Parts: sequence; C-alpha cells; structure tokens
Amino acid sequence: MRTTLRTAGVAVRAMLVFTVLLGVGYMLLITGIGQLALPSQANGSLVRSADGTVVGSSLIAQSFQDADGTALPQYFQSRPSAASWDAAASTGSNLGPENADLIDSISTNRTAFEALNGSGAIPADAVTSSASGLDPDISVANAERQVARVADARGIPVSDVEALVAEHTLPRDLGFLGDPRVNVLELNRALDAR
Repeated sequence: MRTTLRTAGVAVRAMLVFTVLLGVGYMLLITGIGQLALPSQANGSLVRSADGTVVGSSLIAQSFQDADGTALPQYFQSRPSAASWDAAASTGSNLGPENADLIDSISTNRTAFEALNGSGAIPADAVTSSASGLDPDISVANAERQVARVADARGIPVSDVEALVAEHTLPRDLGFLGDPRVNVLELNRALDAR
C-alpha cells in the first residue's frame, strides 16, 4: 500500500512539474524568443499609420468597401473573402468545382469585377477567395486590371499608379516558390501617402 501511495505521489509531483515546465515555461520561452528575434511578426505584423494608429495587418486582407458593401473605386480591391474579411471567421468555402453555390459566387464576383473595372480578361484571384478567405495579396495581373480605375478615381496619371504597383510587387518566395504578388493594404497606403 505504501509503495502504491509513494508511486502515486511521485506521479502527481511529476505531472505538476511537467505542467509548469512545459505548459508555462515552454510557452514563455517561445514567446520571449519570438519577441526578441521577430517582434513584428510575433505581434501580428501590424501596419501603423504615421501617428501610430493600427490600420491593419500585412498578413490579413481587409475590405476596401463602404458600409453598404460597394467597392471604393479609388482603392485596389482585395480578393473576394469567404470569411467576409473577419479574421475570427477565417475559412475557405470548401465548395467543390461543380458546386452550384461556388459557380454562382464566381459569376457574381465576375459581374462585380467587370462593373468596376470594365470588360476584359479577369484573373482567377479576382473572382475566387483564398483558402483562408483572408489572403492579403493579389496577383500582379489582378492589380494591373485595376490600375486604370484607380488612376481615374484619384485623378492621377496611369503611369504613376503603374509605378506604385511595380514598386509594391513582391517577388516569388525564395526566388522560385509561388508567383509575384501585390499586398493590397501596402499598395493602398502608398496611394494615400502620395
């Protein structure tokens, strides 16, 4: 009986030690390393205005629409969002390619994109949402299709807007992964700062 109680006592003490060590200590260690090595990323890659106000995150898409959902023509538009640009609701639609709801959604997005940007080739990312529903980047082709509208809405030369798109085009990761892309929030901030 004593041996059983002693063994149980050792097991309880070990559980408490490892709970503190791994449940609290490890978390504090990793948080500290993150704060020291990559403070911006560890704190959400927040984007701040000149006065220090948080205006978004470079990792999460946001809507550039007015209160009734109408796209603001003076801004580049993000990809459609299955999560309605709510980070707490991050999710893809999980709809298959033959799903009627997905087909209707793409058709609706296509009509809205053409109404905003005119007819012509439409990049896939302009009418489909990303896997998370919160992709902050658009393809270079998508950005280029929006240049004329943004320039017209702001009353600035198309060449100036094209230069901003080129300046804010991010290369392939590691030089070969993915495609070049444009972060919509950063591009729109650069337009506002112009």
